[in-house]
Amino acid sequence: MREEIVEALFQLALTATTFNTSGRRLQLWSKVASFPALFIQSTGTHYPPRDMRGLPPKRAITAELWVYTDVGKDPNTNPEAALNDIIDAIEVALAPHAVTNVQTLGGLVSHAWIEGEIEQFPGVLDGIAKAIIPVKILVP
Repeated sequence: MREEIVEALFQLALTATTFNTSGRRLQLWSKVASFPALFIQSTGTHYPPRDMRGLPPKRAITAELWVYTDVGKDPNTNPEAALNDIIDAIEVALAPHAVTNVQTLGGLVSHAWIEGEIEQFPGVLDGIAKAIIPVKILVP
């Protein structure tokens, strides 16, 4: 089930914009041949305490979407602007359904959303802007 959930999140994030490189296995930005790039990694599963034995678990899967763009290699552009545009597009892709007000990743989970600090590195030193977007997924 976890594999289906992470794959559904990855496929949904891919709809945000055109990514020239993407994968389920995280790559270092210096190894990426074509930008922009999107990678995903699952970072864990949290099982909160249950009041009674025999109750089914409510799991929270955490994942990270890693985004890279090389717009910063052009000294006449602002690399942070391109990165912000991609982050905004991913936020839109992960937005809750207009009627139900939840993102279920196609019915696989009860909720999925961006939670926590989005780490951003604008790429002013190496020309590669990077962002790590934390996602939480509630599995009933």
